[in-house]
Amino acid sequence: MLTQADINRELDAQILRIEEKRAHPRGRFRRTSTNQIMATSYDPIKWVVPGYISEGFLVLAGRQKLGKTWLAIDMALAVAIGGVAIGSISCEQGDVLYIDMENGPRRIQSRIATLYPDEQNRPDLSRLEWVTEALQLDAGFIGELERWRVSVAAPRFVIIDVLQRIKPAGSMARNAYENDYSTWAPLQQWATEHGIAVLGLHHTKKGGADDPLEALSGSNGLSACADTTLVLDSDQNGKTLYVRGRDVEEKETALIFAGGAWSIIGEAADVRRSDERIRITAALTDHGEPMTPAEISSATGMPGLNVRQLLFKMAKAGEIYKVGKSRYWLQPSTPTNNDNGGND
Repeated sequence: MLTQADINRELDAQILRIEEKRAHPRGRFRRTSTNQIMATSYDPIKWVVPGYISEGFLVLAGRQKLGKTWLAIDMALAVAIGGVAIGSISCEQGDVLYIDMENGPRRIQSRIATLYPDEQNRPDLSRLEWVTEALQLDAGFIGELERWRVSVAAPRFVIIDVLQRIKPAGSMARNAYENDYSTWAPLQQWATEHGIAVLGLHHTKKGGADDPLEALSGSNGLSACADTTLVLDSDQNGKTLYVRGRDVEEKETALIFAGGAWSIIGEAADVRRSDERIRITAALTDHGEPMTPAEISSATGMPGLNVRQLLFKMAKAGEIYKVGKSRYWLQPSTPTNNDNGGND
């Protein structure tokens, strides 16, 4: 653990670096050749929750009461103890700062107790620290982040719950996009400079949007500034976590939430296909005889094109069989229904 003298020296060094930057003439291009860039050895991306949370500024958005805080706590605990996040992702241990301005210590305690009800077997959680009151972003917030960073052994993860609570008032001279982008840019710069993941929780608009990133409340300035955006959602197909960013592969993951804990089921597309296969099989079983793609579409409520594509795949895999010219059934041959003798 660093002493106060170490912290003061580091802060003095930070101030010196800032002053040095100010001393350089502004507006001049600092050019770098492609050969120099290609010859430089850069550190690999630091992953906090591999595949989902990397260094930089990230946003986790979702509707109210959907479980964003539970998901953030899940990740925070996994990093603090070097455990498993979202049920299956191993995390490297490090120091975590959770800035929670919506829940007091009593609710925090209750949630931790829900996740670790056996006090005697509860892991050491000392590397996860909490803040329940914080300055606004333009009033010393980053300075406090810096004070935390130099005071812990391995700063890896900061969570801000929620971003709106630290957002300063915008300028009348800028539009909403410009205000949002300029507001969050210093936080993104700090996170990138120090290789720390800063995850801010945010709300989505009512009604959603075709593009998940368009669903974020406010202007597009926030998602444009963020290195990665995660959108937690829930619909008739279940709960999903959509991820898109500069350093992460775009993906949509199906999740399940139970007892305060989030777990990954699989890729959302695969889970949906599995559910759709079950619906097709159930429709054939209920109908009791071979059906055309149009009949299956009507019975399941699934789009006709999806039904035809999935029927082809299911038949190829031997899950169903094509009988006759354009009908499908659960067995290789058409069933004999003795109860319908009057229809012969």
